[in-house]
Amino acid sequence: MALTKEQIAGLSDALLEATRKSTPITNIVDQYPDITIEEAYEVQLQSYRTRIKNGDQVVGRKVGLSAKKMQEMFNVNEPVFGHIFASMMVPEGVPIPKSRLCKGVLEGEMAFVLKNDLKGPVTMAKVMASIAGVIPAFEIADTRCKEKPKKAQDIIADGSGGAMVMLGGQFTPIDGIDLRQVGVILEKNGEVIATAAGVNVLGNPVQPIVELVNKMAQYDIGLSTGEFIISGTPHPAASPQAGECYRVTFDHFGYVSIQFTD
Repeated sequence: MALTKEQIAGLSDALLEATRKSTPITNIVDQYPDITIEEAYEVQLQSYRTRIKNGDQVVGRKVGLSAKKMQEMFNVNEPVFGHIFASMMVPEGVPIPKSRLCKGVLEGEMAFVLKNDLKGPVTMAKVMASIAGVIPAFEIADTRCKEKPKKAQDIIADGSGGAMVMLGGQFTPIDGIDLRQVGVILEKNGEVIATAAGVNVLGNPVQPIVELVNKMAQYDIGLSTGEFIISGTPHPAASPQAGECYRVTFDHFGYVSIQFTD
């Protein structure tokens, strides 16, 4: 049975409240086992509208499930998408209290900054031509569900895990750089815990952006000049604990560092 507008609004309100209080709720698919992918996006869009109405501002977009292995795990054939708001941004050097998160995982990502407006349908060439450059970034993703996501619908309705983003201090144009070959090193407390390359993100980290822009167009949403897109992490996510420091370094693009507290 299809979800009503009232049920969609109720889920959105509950997820926003869970975000504010860092208190998880029952998984979406446990509350509504028959919820569809499209209905999950409607929940996300309801939260999007509420944030905008309350004065928040979209500064970027995010892509999740951008590795084929993760898509297979959740039985989907495309990434999932979400929005990054000004309220989610954390300046580099500001510690992150774990108490602000329900669970929280850490992912190093390339933040692609747009130099012009972009709305689907688009091609890889058009997206590449629309990228001004890259900033190194950490995404702190979170789930507001009590248990691990059981289906993609849990992730999508929950803003595709959007929680916090920290940008580094270096901006680099992508001209002449093969993004597939960009190496990535993740360190915890000064020790290397993961290495990866851009090719791990759907073969090219721009490919998820193509899919994001085309998906957003289905909801009549375009991307604006100056927005950034984090298109997915090439390395396994870390589970940060209080007292830990992380640094992710990208070939060509520099690094960003983050610290967690109680």
